[in-house]
Amino acid sequence: MSRPLRVAIGGVHIESSTFSPHLSTAGDFEVTRGDALLARYGWLSPAEPWAADVEWVPLVHARALPGGAVTPETYDAWHAEILDGLAAAGPLDGILLDIHGAMSVVGRDDAEGGLVTAIRSLVGPEPFVSAAMDLHGNVSHALFDGCDLLTCYRTAPHVDVWETRERAARNLVDALRRGRRPHKALVHVPILLPGEMTSTRLDPAKALYARVPEIEARDGVIDVAIWIGFAWADEPRCSGAVVATGTDAAATAAAARELGRHFWEARDDFTFVAPTGTMDECLDEALVAVKDPARRPFFISDSGDNPGAGGADDVTFALERMLTRPEIADGSVRAVYASLVDPDAVARVADLPPGSPVSVRVGGRIDPREPGPLPIEGVLEAVADDPDGGRCVSLRVGGLSVFVTSRRMQYRELASYRRLGVEAGTVDLVVVKIGYLEPELFEAAGDWLLALTPGGVDQDLRRLPYERLLRPVFPLDRDFAADLTVVAR
Repeated sequence: MSRPLRVAIGGVHIESSTFSPHLSTAGDFEVTRGDALLARYGWLSPAEPWAADVEWVPLVHARALPGGAVTPETYDAWHAEILDGLAAAGPLDGILLDIHGAMSVVGRDDAEGGLVTAIRSLVGPEPFVSAAMDLHGNVSHALFDGCDLLTCYRTAPHVDVWETRERAARNLVDALRRGRRPHKALVHVPILLPGEMTSTRLDPAKALYARVPEIEARDGVIDVAIWIGFAWADEPRCSGAVVATGTDAAATAAAARELGRHFWEARDDFTFVAPTGTMDECLDEALVAVKDPARRPFFISDSGDNPGAGGADDVTFALERMLTRPEIADGSVRAVYASLVDPDAVARVADLPPGSPVSVRVGGRIDPREPGPLPIEGVLEAVADDPDGGRCVSLRVGGLSVFVTSRRMQYRELASYRRLGVEAGTVDLVVVKIGYLEPELFEAAGDWLLALTPGGVDQDLRRLPYERLLRPVFPLDRDFAADLTVVAR
């Protein structure tokens, strides 16, 4: 009887803005190993039939909320642990990399490409490597060369994360059972757009990703995937990409070529997922809109400091603009600001009895953009422990609840608001550090706007100081012919 297939699993998963002054360290990551790592994957417990006779070998997996670039010592420790685990694992048939694709490490250009290159140097050319990625990741030539199979999410907001990981694992196991290394093809598409212009809720991204199942179903094709790329890192690898894998070389190359061409031809049709404006313009409209019950609660995305894309989570610009509005200050408009990370401010007030007066400066300690730390004179409204944000407080100023957290977090789930005593559906206005509204907020919103605020993930890419991107790239450059050459292996 032949031995079962042996497949190792591991990776480091973070999206990193090189324009954010925040640095991601080990304390920002959730790390799983051993049985806890394997327990993350639904196809293993109980095992799906296709996975049942595979021996899954856990390495290490580290995952963090998007942030600034990862410090070298943080990354190097997990890089070494992954390699040490592979060296100790014995013979392996395959490796599943559970990664993001937009991790930046201080002083390095291509963290994921460097990781797979090191893995290949250790294990040699024989084991098959499959990568499951975020569609906001990047596919460098090094990553493409080192992997046999690559796939990514097909929805934004991402509601198919676990489906994608399972697809990457199943494609790997199927290829190993066939006993033939897949053909693969890459097309770099010189487009770099923020995720808020490429949501699959709307065309053209909706229509573009809708082509994937049809192309994937063709004879000789295993998988096709579209990467939007990551707009908030100044690295040569950042751009759109299409990768196809298959059992037939010609069909695989044709699939990548066709989908890459469709991506490029749609470039002028991408628009923001919601109406946009400056923070003041968005507040002007919101304060009129909340008079209409059908438009409440009205959401404004403080998008430039969105921690879900790598923002520092402490730029106070949007909050400062809210505090100037008399309707909010006098309580005639009930509003929420979610949130600012400031563990020192939380520590100063969290042990006071609820209802206590507070005088504290919040935010502006990581990202120095104006106006910097803001003085808050108000009342301690609530204290809660949040699994993402740690100890959190709500400070009440007139009609405004200001959420302050001990750890960076994104207020994307309604339960996080409830922990601080706020039912988001009952307030007039919610300003949240986010880009496109995640599903729960989208369903709750009566209406919403995307504020083009300053920060490390500024939606107006023209305001970012790019120096190292491969140019030309749309939309920073417009009058050029795209090189859509297919790289086939």
